Amino acid sequence: MEEDQIYRQAKKKVKAKKGFYAHLGSYIAVGIFFLAMNLLTFKDGGHEIWFMYPMLPWGVGLLIHYFAIFGLPGNRAMSDKWEEQEMQKELDRLRRKYQGRLEAPQEEPESLDLDTLNKEKEKIKEKRSDWRDEDLV
Repeated sequence: MEEDQIYRQAKKKVKAKKGFYAHLGSYIAVGIFFLAMNLLTFKDGGHEIWFMYPMLPWGVGLLIHYFAIFGLPGNRAMSDKWEEQEMQKELDRLRRKYQGRLEAPQEEPESLDLDTLNKEKEKIKEKRSDWRDEDLV
């Protein structure tokens, strides 16, 4: 994986975490607001607590968002170990594939003189009937 791809993947992960923390902040702020409204609007002597009703399904959604970003708790060690093993397998496979295929650095091409270039140009002219000198770049 190239450095640019690694950077984009890391940036995507950080953006996802930032989104989760914004979601968590909204949940806490709205929860505090609903609790304050609930406490300020008690009926005469009645203690009806309703703020948890809208917060409960939202909390379930927040929990799902957490698992989507960070994974299941306690499963981190297994996933890190699995990822490391898979990485090693892939490295081994690629090493076997390219073993012996690595080429030695290529030598500098021989410098061409003007006579050689003109001979090549004449050969091409013979092959093409619609040749114009302007076509040569």
